[in-house]
Amino acid sequence: MEYGEIITISRFKATCLAVLDKVKRTGQPVLITRRGETIAMIEPPPPPEVKKSWLGSFRSTGRIVSDVIPPAVKEKEWDALNE
Repeated sequence: MEYGEIITISRFKATCLAVLDKVKRTGQPVLITRRGETIAMIEPPPPPEVKKSWLGSFRSTGRIVSDVIPPAVKEKEWDALNE
């Protein structure tokens, strides 16, 4: 893994917010050291999860088994209505 920067703990304490902004902006992790020994690594957060929309979530799950809009009266009664 490639590190964007290696800084001492005292410098990190003095510029904490700026370091965090830089990590987020560049995507490069930063190593924090104390007396030459690595004590922490700051990594950028993972990209946010994109939630799927509920619109269209039931697409291709249903079946039409008969008329969607059936006639108001039965076919046998049509002639009776004309009289």
